[in-house]
Amino acid sequence: MKQLLELLGFFALVQGVAGLVHEFTDLHWGLVQQVGVLDGYEVYASVALLVLAFALFAAAESRKPG
Repeated sequence: MKQLLELLGFFALVQGVAGLVHEFTDLHWGLVQQVGVLDGYEVYASVALLVLAFALFAAAESRKPG
């Protein structure tokens, strides 16, 4: 379970960073921009993904190994 939480945290971290990079540069990568519901809220969604990533990492750390 710990490894699953870490994997999901890593994925959320990468997508959150990718969304912010997309908004502030001309690099076009990441999944946040592909979701039509989030039009105009990409920065907020990216920050929410970063917060979720750190919450998942904290939850993984509180779990026992294995």
